Amino acid sequence: MRTLWGSLPVSDAHVHFFSHRFFSSLAADKPIDFTLPPPEPEGLADIWLAELDFHHVDRAALIASIPGDEISVAAAVARHPNRFRGFFIFDPTAPDAPARLATALESGKLHGVCLFPAMHRYSVTDERIRFVFDLAPLVFVHCGVLSVGIRKKLGLPSLFDMRFSNPIDLHHIALAYPKLKFIVPHFGAGYFREALMLCDLCPNVYLDTSSTNSWMRFQPESVDLAQVFRRALEVCGSERLLFGSDSSFFPRGWNTAIFAAQSKVLFDLGVSATDAALIFGGNFNRLIP
Repeated sequence: MRTLWGSLPVSDAHVHFFSHRFFSSLAADKPIDFTLPPPEPEGLADIWLAELDFHHVDRAALIASIPGDEISVAAAVARHPNRFRGFFIFDPTAPDAPARLATALESGKLHGVCLFPAMHRYSVTDERIRFVFDLAPLVFVHCGVLSVGIRKKLGLPSLFDMRFSNPIDLHHIALAYPKLKFIVPHFGAGYFREALMLCDLCPNVYLDTSSTNSWMRFQPESVDLAQVFRRALEVCGSERLLFGSDSSFFPRGWNTAIFAAQSKVLFDLGVSATDAALIFGGNFNRLIP
């Protein structure tokens, strides 16, 4: 991709795969006036591939965005294995959770387990979910403010419990599993200080940069994206930041505005082309070859 540093390979560590099954699950709560994706996930995979090609994005992590939809992302990865990696939302408190996780990972098409403690109301320190860390190749843990934009747009409730949203809760687990890599998206989504503390103490924790990072409005002092990146670089270095767009639906497609804003901030901060290449794809490709 052509960037402010010249030509750089770009990979996206955070793309939601809003499958036909995803929209069908929402329609169970409220009729949806959306143009639905193809019923077969391979069709949506082809659409995403064309979208990434148009924007010259090399690879992307596709996230199954409801529990149980990992089969859709696995099918997309199988369709285009050189371009996609599969992540999936997982509820470790479900009765069949251990067996379902083992089955999902057996395919080899799923590379990251996404935990949303506030959504499913548990602590990552709960001993009952330790099996996740024993089995998962990589763990994504959503912390901080959790707002599902499409549910809000449809007027559907999101009954999340922020008691389970603090990145500090992950400290004990990350230390106990030093070889396991953890990703905290959106710079901690409002728990920025805590996310930085966690990264400073645990070298196996990465931050993803995805979305507009509107959580900045909750900070006690005036914070902008440049300050966020500057502090994250000071604590994590360029080797533990993963660019993500938080793209999700069509017709918007790949969120070019996120890439433009973040690349400009990093360029203005004087980040080198070498470090930019790590943030915008090199780290992701190293984590999930």
